[in-house]
Amino acid sequence: MRAEYGPSGPSDGVKTWHISHDGSSVALCGRDLSPASAVQDPEMWSRSPDLNCHTCGALFLRETPYMPAEHE
Repeated sequence: MRAEYGPSGPSDGVKTWHISHDGSSVALCGRDLSPASAVQDPEMWSRSPDLNCHTCGALFLRETPYMPAEHE
């Protein structure tokens, strides 16, 4: 996940969290993000749902294979 900030940059705080492929500054939704913006693991997606890009989330789920839980 990569941060998108408000108009004044990082001092505004995170406006939206987007998902991008490793090392890319282009979000799955197509938004160009600063390569210097904060990053965090996609597992953090549930921490601030109101700040997450809905389009990135939908595209991420579409490209992530379903892995059923193993039953012993």
